Amino acid sequence: MAHAAPTKDESIGLEKSYWDAMKQKDGAKTAELSAKTSLVTGPKGVMSIPKSKMSAMTEEGKWTLESYAFSDVEVSTPTPDVAIIAYKVKQKVTMDGKTQDMQAADSSTWVRGPDGWECHAHSETMLN
Repeated sequence: MAHAAPTKDESIGLEKSYWDAMKQKDGAKTAELSAKTSLVTGPKGVMSIPKSKMSAMTEEGKWTLESYAFSDVEVSTPTPDVAIIAYKVKQKVTMDGKTQDMQAADSSTWVRGPDGWECHAHSETMLN
């Protein structure tokens, strides 16, 4: 059965579910929302993260996501089972006991598989 492409709001909801899981340090949820292998780019370069390690990375990181807010959200659905979302995000993070505000431009590629939506790639570019 063919699926309808997700709406912009549904795509934003998927992305927020991942951020909410990170905020709650819910490793089971981030693993569930991740592909068998996720490609991640950011300040530390390129990482290929297996689903099996996503849970521990979420729970054991020495950081806490205090809050986040999206703006300038753009969504593309090249096929009904692929959603690409790009946005700016303001985030408040506590690392090593220090809270800091950060702004970044992020994007994620979501693919709908037999077990639901999974994030296959995520990138984050820090903004000044």
